[in-house]
Amino acid sequence: MTASWTTASSWKGHPGYERMFAPGRLTVGLFLPLWPYPGNMAAMQGQSAVVEDAERSGFAAAWVRDVPLADPGFGDVGQVYDPWSALTWLAARTSRISLAAGSVIFTLRHPIDLAKQAASIDHLSGGRLVLGAASGDRPVEFPAYGVDYETRGARYRDAVDTFRKLHEPKSGDGLDLLPKPTHGRIPLLITGSSQQSPEWIAENADGWLIYPGVTATADGPRALGRKITTWRNLIPGQEFRPVITNEWIDLTEDPGHPPTPLRGGFVLRTGTRGLLDLLNRWQEEGINHAALGVQHGRRPAAEVVAQLGEEVVPHFPALSAAPPLTPSW
Repeated sequence: MTASWTTASSWKGHPGYERMFAPGRLTVGLFLPLWPYPGNMAAMQGQSAVVEDAERSGFAAAWVRDVPLADPGFGDVGQVYDPWSALTWLAARTSRISLAAGSVIFTLRHPIDLAKQAASIDHLSGGRLVLGAASGDRPVEFPAYGVDYETRGARYRDAVDTFRKLHEPKSGDGLDLLPKPTHGRIPLLITGSSQQSPEWIAENADGWLIYPGVTATADGPRALGRKITTWRNLIPGQEFRPVITNEWIDLTEDPGHPPTPLRGGFVLRTGTRGLLDLLNRWQEEGINHAALGVQHGRRPAAEVVAQLGEEVVPHFPALSAAPPLTPSW
């Protein structure tokens, strides 16, 4: 389905992008947090050591999330830490794995701050940042920021445009934003629809981060594939743009355990054979990266990540990539 597509030359030599994405290939990432917040910050310790193990096992990326405020009605508080702080910590603890955000809420932050933070992480990690950008799906956060929830679509377009302009080389005198990204631009993944049309996403996305839907059905991956094909047909010049999705899994010790949706399809309980089958079908349908979350599983996260590294990742390893640049600081 993707064999005739060509990767944009602008991403050639980009360590973060090239480790994760190539036409017709699927890689696997690890979605943080690895275990849920229990109300005690001490219980959140130890996750970066698991990410270091994941890097050695060949995972392509480590993903962090952006949840500014804990909403009791929503329940999910992400990895608790600010995403930029978490990415900085991971940049210092790793050397090759791509560092991805899934996703930063562009409508709630000033574009200058977003551009400064992203370019800083990009440099400190040696060019490993891949940035998901979302419009925000938790209405309670918007009034807390003094932002109108109903205007988030327009705010999102403006933020993306300003973010990119701030990273362009400055001509002449006047204010400028430093540092500039290591490769001129930072890969920007549009998340879901972000209140935008498919045409706008095709025109502006460096990649598309979409939700998988119910994957345990026979038609689940095919429906996802049809959606991807429709979108890719809108991309100017038929240039390759990667598609990314994620799945929370409860990996069983029994490799033959059939894929079983839990919590209304939000979590997939499966053995390794069922997971490999799903990932193969995703690859056939045009998915280029799968971020797997284990926080809702019953087994210890380190044990599950080790099993994924041994039994799943070798089938979908990180791609050959340019070596990360020497950090600038």
